[in-house]
Amino acid sequence: MTRKKILGSHVKRLLSGVSAHGRRHLSEVETDLLQTELLLEEAVDKLTSSFMAIHSAVGARQEAIDRLLAGGALSPEDTATLSAMSGDIGTHVNTAITSMQFQDMTSQLIERTLKRVTGLREFLGTLDEHGADIQPETGSDEIVERLGKVSMALAIQSLELRSVLRKSVEQQHLESGDIELF
Repeated sequence: MTRKKILGSHVKRLLSGVSAHGRRHLSEVETDLLQTELLLEEAVDKLTSSFMAIHSAVGARQEAIDRLLAGGALSPEDTATLSAMSGDIGTHVNTAITSMQFQDMTSQLIERTLKRVTGLREFLGTLDEHGADIQPETGSDEIVERLGKVSMALAIQSLELRSVLRKSVEQQHLESGDIELF
């Protein structure tokens, strides 16, 4: 194979590898950001629903307390309802607290996204570092050698980055009864 073909082959492989690496990481960044957005939307919906349910339960409890303060007697149904409300409120608060775990999950996603962006920046920096010394008059043998070194350095960086990144974000769910309110 001629030097020109060898050089062309190395340049093609390097550019293809850089392009694939960059696209893969940017695609993962996009996926993480979309997942973060969905988690935030879901958490806000659940929190809104939980707080509205708490508000409703507290309002109903207050009505029964107001009747008692006004000298009224509670019916057996009122007594049962008041007793059940403590559990209902506890359940709604547990749901709200579970929904607030989105902060932990979004932090994990953001941390992973930042690692990807940092890794991609370092990857591109390695290209710049290895290519900075190549002059127009540099011989093709030296260019092939440098391309081999940069390809090896980039492959190592890519493996190191993959080993640091986790593929999933973990959420721990609270079970009902984890929090005692009343």
